[in-house]
Amino acid sequence: MDEQQRAEQGTAKRRKILGDAWVDKSAAGKNSFNADFLDLISRYAWGEIWTRPHFDDRTRRVLVIGTMLALGQWDEFRMHVRAALTEGGFTPDDIKEILLQQAIYCGVPAANHATKEAAAVIKELGLKI
Repeated sequence: MDEQQRAEQGTAKRRKILGDAWVDKSAAGKNSFNADFLDLISRYAWGEIWTRPHFDDRTRRVLVIGTMLALGQWDEFRMHVRAALTEGGFTPDDIKEILLQQAIYCGVPAANHATKEAAAVIKELGLKI
């Protein structure tokens, strides 16, 4: 596979995982400063890693949400929680279970903050908590 094919495959996967609206918004913000970075993540994060056959998308979503919680990367955490709920077939209870699991392995303070962040996303989406 050449780099162009990897970029196309990555963009398709990114659209599937995050939704067209999110990817379109990101593309609209593309400029000379961030274009290389957006190309990098399309080719490698989405085109190389998210397309690997071993784990399904649901498992990868759980891993990413848990990792973003562990790292305290709240913008990415909220983005992936939102995408899991709107594009991935997750329920608020699915998110809750991820947070409870992570509380043990990442610490209660991180999970406490993640619970607040996730609840805000759930509320924004008009879903029942």
